[in-house]
Amino acid sequence: MMTKIDEVPVPAIPGVLLAGGLARRMGGGDKPMRQIGGRPILARVIARLAPQCDGLILNANGDPARFASFGLPVIPDTVENFPGPLAGILAALDWAAAHRPDAGWILSAAGDCPFLPRDLVARLHRARVEQDAQLAVAASGEQSHPVIGLWSVALREELRHALVVEDIRGVGRWTGRYRLATVTWPAEPFDPFFNANTPDDIAAAERLAELDGD
Repeated sequence: MMTKIDEVPVPAIPGVLLAGGLARRMGGGDKPMRQIGGRPILARVIARLAPQCDGLILNANGDPARFASFGLPVIPDTVENFPGPLAGILAALDWAAAHRPDAGWILSAAGDCPFLPRDLVARLHRARVEQDAQLAVAASGEQSHPVIGLWSVALREELRHALVVEDIRGVGRWTGRYRLATVTWPAEPFDPFFNANTPDDIAAAERLAELDGD
């Protein structure tokens, strides 16, 4: 199934929610499981992305049972000792190659961003097509959010080589090798890529949820 935005067809694109962070500034645990307005952050992320993606998976290491209530496939990193979002993105690309050979792209998003744009997938895809880019990432204001983007499944072995052989950990360092489309959303009245890293952020998110009517 395809949808359209401004006459650019949007293919069926699965999404991966990256939930591998250690939440040290929160005192440990899974950040996406923190509550905002009586709902886990992860539930809010799923609600934002499920209508935009052709299925969702969750990247997390450790016991997958702690996420069982969300009903999503939970995939661990496919390379060892490479913590960080690139390892999670590679795991999603490997999953797509094995389980969704029809999908040429995967959307990635942080599992602790409760206010993601409802046009995220469509705008990223449109920019990638219009700019003939190999990757597309989101930005707001003057800040890039490289873990929120579209990734080509065809690049998975190049990513694996970068991680395992070259020891590249930074997302920006890897994306800098490719034609990259950056799509910017306004940061007012609030930043749609707000993420909850500290207890103070949770309090701020409670106020933003009221502002957003969500």
